[in-house]
Amino acid sequence: MQPVTLLQLKTLPSYKKNLSKLIEALNKAPKSAIIVAPELYLTGFDYDNIEEACSFSEEAIATLQKLLTTQTLVLTLFRKVDNNIVNQAAVIHNRTVVHKQNKHKLFKLGNEHHHFNAGNGEDIALFEINGIKFGLLICFELRFKELWQKLEGADIICIPSQWGEPRKRHLEILGNALAVMNQCFVLVCNSADETMAKSSAIYSPMGGTTLNDASEKIEHSIDLQEIKLMRRYISLS
Repeated sequence: MQPVTLLQLKTLPSYKKNLSKLIEALNKAPKSAIIVAPELYLTGFDYDNIEEACSFSEEAIATLQKLLTTQTLVLTLFRKVDNNIVNQAAVIHNRTVVHKQNKHKLFKLGNEHHHFNAGNGEDIALFEINGIKFGLLICFELRFKELWQKLEGADIICIPSQWGEPRKRHLEILGNALAVMNQCFVLVCNSADETMAKSSAIYSPMGGTTLNDASEKIEHSIDLQEIKLMRRYISLS
């Protein structure tokens, strides 16, 4: 069984307090857990302090790399890449950033395109940790069916999000549908900020749901054998 922890947290104004809360959660999570934090949890969309946010991201990654050995952490951060500002997902395991992926589909309703450079869609691809095939989408990217196809064959798809409360039902429907369509586990980790939908959830290949809007942590152990059973039961190839 694979332990999973979704951190359904509010982002505080203090970057350092957010990092401290994240580290506290890591220390309490199982040693082999897959842990997902909300999109830009450490800083929020702090467009007024982009340089400071980028600088703090570098400090945070260095700190987290020292702490993460057998655990796997998925989060996104402000990063500066070739003088461009991007919203970058980082997957940290065994003291290493094992996967990086810049947000490709920017949410224009939130003016993200005015502050971030879009990532390359070709970077949305499967990656592997300890024999588990992972995929990753960042928030708004969940809406694009062509991106679902890029992640066919994944065992687990992680979706760090800052998804607004007015579209709460969309997040739940799409996350569940992706799990059923791609016959995999989908880990949606959304922010608990006042205007956000929460709805962080673990969706199974059979459509089962583990969701708790009242909790800061959604913890569950998933059985990866369920993926093989589902794909054998209903073959899509």
